[in-house]
Amino acid sequence: MEPKLMSIISETIALFGDDLNFAALTPAGIIAAMLSSLVCGVIIYLVYRFCYRGVVYSDNFNILLVMITTITGFIIMTISSNVVLSLGMVGALSIVRFRSAIKDPLDIGFLFWSIAAGITAGAGLYFVALLGTVLIAVVYIVFSLFKKTKRNYLLIVHYTDPAEDNVNAVLGGMKYRLKNKTKTGENNELTIEISVKNNDTSGLSRFKGIDGVTSVTLLEYNGEYIN
Repeated sequence: MEPKLMSIISETIALFGDDLNFAALTPAGIIAAMLSSLVCGVIIYLVYRFCYRGVVYSDNFNILLVMITTITGFIIMTISSNVVLSLGMVGALSIVRFRSAIKDPLDIGFLFWSIAAGITAGAGLYFVALLGTVLIAVVYIVFSLFKKTKRNYLLIVHYTDPAEDNVNAVLGGMKYRLKNKTKTGENNELTIEISVKNNDTSGLSRFKGIDGVTSVTLLEYNGEYIN
């Protein structure tokens, strides 16, 4: 079996001999690939930093986007230069497990954007990487400029039983969704979801003028996030 196995290996090496050697990676090509991936990463960083419309901005995550772009770039350069090395690297990367949860779906898009830019730059398609990054940045900025003027908030009202009718009368003139209502003795806690246009919070004064309302709280609400 051993001579036969050695024969198979020899034939494989003879068949893919040229591919098993490193491709011509010149210093100029390496620098061009790393610089293009870095430029794409910086563009992604600036777009995320100044145009982010999510609730929680993380500067650490934004820096990670630049790192992912550049790291992916030189990984692609490495695995594209040698078949054996690429198989080993794929096996090594397959055992890596990431446990950080991404709660904002928009962050997933930025991650794919960074990886795609790094892959394209590492493959030597510098113009495609830069053009694609700029095009995606323009599309995202345009959509950010036309964001909705209405934002969702959670309105929390604490009141006593005698104020029940007056609170319901005020709620009758509003569009809302009931989230929670808790009653403890004569005290009540009402949580509703409302939409506020142009950050207009003047409607809170209608609750403050009701006898029996002890507190009114307005919290920004966006899916799983509350500010």
